[in-house]
Amino acid sequence: MTATSTPMISQRVQELMATMTLKEKLAQLQGIWLSAHEGGVVAPTMNAQGQLVAEYESFSQSGLGHLTRIYGTKPLTPRQGLETVISRQRWLADHTRLRIAALVHEECLTGLAAWTATTFPTPLAWGATFDPDLAHDMGSAIGETMEALGIHQGLAPVLDVITDPRFGRVEECISEDPYVIATIAKGYIEGIQKHGPLATLKHFIGYSGSKGGRNLGPVHAGWREIEDLYMLPFEVGILDAGVGSVMNAYPDIDGVPVAVHEYLLTGILRDRWGFTGTCVADYFAVAFIMELHQVAENLGDAAAQALKAGIDVELPTGNAFREPLETWIETHPETLPWIDRALARVLTQKEELGLLDIDTVISTLESKLEQVPETLDPPAHRQVARRIAEESVVLLDNSAGLLPLGPETSIAVIGPNADRQAALFGCYSFVNHVLAHNPGVPSHIEAPTILEALSTEFTHVSYAQGCSVRDQNTDGFAQAVSLAESADVVIAVMGDQSGLFGEGTSGEGCDTDSLNLPGVQEQLLEALYATGTPVVLVAVTGRPYALGPLASKAKATVQSFFPGEEGASAIAGVLTGRVNPSGRLPVSMPACVGSQPFSYLHAKLGEPSDVTTVNSKPWRPFGYGESYTSFEYTGLQISESAATDGWIQAQVRVRNTGQRDGSEVVQLYGHDLVASIAPRSVQLLGYARLDLEAGAGRDITMRIPAARFAFHNRDMKRVVEPGGVELWFGSSSQDEITARTLVHLTGGIAEVTKDTPRLVEVVLSY
Repeated sequence: MTATSTPMISQRVQELMATMTLKEKLAQLQGIWLSAHEGGVVAPTMNAQGQLVAEYESFSQSGLGHLTRIYGTKPLTPRQGLETVISRQRWLADHTRLRIAALVHEECLTGLAAWTATTFPTPLAWGATFDPDLAHDMGSAIGETMEALGIHQGLAPVLDVITDPRFGRVEECISEDPYVIATIAKGYIEGIQKHGPLATLKHFIGYSGSKGGRNLGPVHAGWREIEDLYMLPFEVGILDAGVGSVMNAYPDIDGVPVAVHEYLLTGILRDRWGFTGTCVADYFAVAFIMELHQVAENLGDAAAQALKAGIDVELPTGNAFREPLETWIETHPETLPWIDRALARVLTQKEELGLLDIDTVISTLESKLEQVPETLDPPAHRQVARRIAEESVVLLDNSAGLLPLGPETSIAVIGPNADRQAALFGCYSFVNHVLAHNPGVPSHIEAPTILEALSTEFTHVSYAQGCSVRDQNTDGFAQAVSLAESADVVIAVMGDQSGLFGEGTSGEGCDTDSLNLPGVQEQLLEALYATGTPVVLVAVTGRPYALGPLASKAKATVQSFFPGEEGASAIAGVLTGRVNPSGRLPVSMPACVGSQPFSYLHAKLGEPSDVTTVNSKPWRPFGYGESYTSFEYTGLQISESAATDGWIQAQVRVRNTGQRDGSEVVQLYGHDLVASIAPRSVQLLGYARLDLEAGAGRDITMRIPAARFAFHNRDMKRVVEPGGVELWFGSSSQDEITARTLVHLTGGIAEVTKDTPRLVEVVLSY
């Protein structure tokens, strides 16, 4: 065993390992995906080496590590799914020597990906709420459902930092700001894990930084960028949230695939952060070491490299960790210690989950069977979904003052996303991930379309689709224009369809080389503008599009990122004023595709300037969002100085000066004046969501660890340097509410370690 093994291995696990054969050891390090072909859940390389689906009994005769997606592969009622889990666990009890239960894992990115389960908004919408407490409530709802169904691990959250909106999986990401990702994800992780199941951080690391925004594309990021931009969410997830599992990223970084990157998977995860959970391979990532990356001569070689680097479990099934690895070991016995290291972690985790006591597992599952509900979408979970949807809608422009609309307004609802339930959901929702391949099977969740929601709030509603999301057919334009001409206002509902590998315009494998709305949607909008009827543009998308030129002709523009089953009601509520919009952009809205990749976290030379003809300024900046009320900031107090290893205190009073109740996202920004490397022009230091009645005010105090100004210096040491920094409260990353205040960081250079405080403390008072 090495220094990076799981610490404090119990006597029970040690004794168990001592009795295990090689086949029994390898069996615990792999999963099985039994019915992927039946559900139609496919990827271009799923059939690697022809072993995607195996006969359960023959595959599991020596035991089994994971059961892959019993609930999330084909439509099973909750009872059918639980019965399947029980039967699989009972077989292991009756037919394997060691009688170790399998760990059951599922996708849970927009809620548990199971038939009838609550479908929450996509993670980009979580980011738009700036509400970690609400993310915790969502995680708790998901964890509660998982525990009731005998599920032990969920494959979420995604902690990839958005740097390029062309990347298809932007919808799965939370933000372009690492601190927002870290804090939202912390709430989600703690919510899930308080019920027993484990969350999984993914994708470690750099996935979203791929060249050209291409799925699985190579990553050419410097190590300072990896450390200072991509690491923080994972650090917080492990050290502050105590997550149980981590999943590797697919791409290579500077030529080295992450799946074989020992410095990342062992040096950072284990040695630096002391992570003691399991590192699971992203689906088929071990086979990809040979097939796509071409750095292994065969699957056995790929398996050995992955184990040496620090991957413990091959998912979704045993392509490489089975016969290929067993054959490899015959001539490479040096692989055996890496197998034992992974096995110790897996069995320790199974022990913590109670999976070494299979009879208790089965009896507990059987007792759950007596109480399993017919639907996994209870009112309390819907309420959480509704709150996230409402808090995440971003009002991008209302300069004409058209919104909110009165209920007697005659509206023409037009657009490809107006009357489609699937338009509300992300790629890993059960509707788009599984039911899309099972035509005719109902979703069995109540999710009204935007048209249906608007029809309950407005008296005079007409509808025309106009066009589909992505084809070139314009036959529906004439009807749409006719309805627009006879209405008081047009509500144009445009955007994406989420799907897998080209089945949608957003989602895994659905990258783009354009940031214009797909298909002929922009042509349809131009036709609607030409009628002279005021148009409200509602974008329901999985990525930020370059909406500026289109929005300039609209009277109002609203953005919603796949808002889930309660999303239509949330959007309708914003349009009528029943909901006061409070979402803020978790990602910059680009001005054009030519300015990509872009992050607001750039140094001075990333700003528009006279040395280039390209203007990188986004149409709407990170943190932006309008409201139907107004807020005033007074009484600013910020520390004059703080130690480089200390805390800065910032206090301000925020008052709702409008006539309506509303929510403000208080954003504190900062800037290092001079540093040993080029400092960021602006970065979010901390934030807080504040609900205020009309006329009411509250004091907000933020205690900011000086480590929020940390970076890796020229010697690649993570430090806080002494000197001047500026702090201010802003309505976005580009709009300052209060004047910049100079704070002196005093003392010597402070080195930042895993024990250094990372998170801002917020106190609210009246």
